[in-house]
Amino acid sequence: MIEIRPETPARDACAIESLFDLTFGPGHFARTAERLREFSRSLPALSRVALSGGEIVGVCRVWPLRIGASPALFYGPVAVHPGFRGRRLGLDVTAQALKAGAQAGWPVALLVGAPGYFGEIGFQVAPAGSIRMPGPQAGERIMLKGLAREIAGISGAVEAAPDLARSAPFPAPGPDQDRHEDKRCDQARQERGRA
Repeated sequence: MIEIRPETPARDACAIESLFDLTFGPGHFARTAERLREFSRSLPALSRVALSGGEIVGVCRVWPLRIGASPALFYGPVAVHPGFRGRRLGLDVTAQALKAGAQAGWPVALLVGAPGYFGEIGFQVAPAGSIRMPGPQAGERIMLKGLAREIAGISGAVEAAPDLARSAPFPAPGPDQDRHEDKRCDQARQERGRA
């Protein structure tokens, strides 16, 4: 049985990073979406992990950002262990994270991914040229979903907004949540590379 719950950074961070490495390989740090994450902090209270037998097999991380002047949430990476693919787990874990974002009062969600897949949970491809990412990104993969408001009129440059993580009414970040600060994960990654 799969359990989906909020991320607990102290317990989950290294397992999540291992799942990202397994799913995307070392090149995922070079993607445009990573530019939004590297200067921000994820929101563990809104992020979701999927567990099977106590092991993390799926994750959807959530990050604060701005699209133009509008606060928004960035959903991703979404990763599923290869042994659990084909079961809609990526959609389920993302849907639970979307529900948490809506309940917290965030207005809009942004996700970069496959429209045929994430369209099943309400994401729509953004109108051509309306969303400007901080680097090259195929426009047909930039998607929006309304959470506490409609997506009509949402447009502009996308930028990381770590300051929004500390703003009410949104949940405040927990301590030690930034994956770039977690030295244990870096050390574990190096040890895996030597094995």
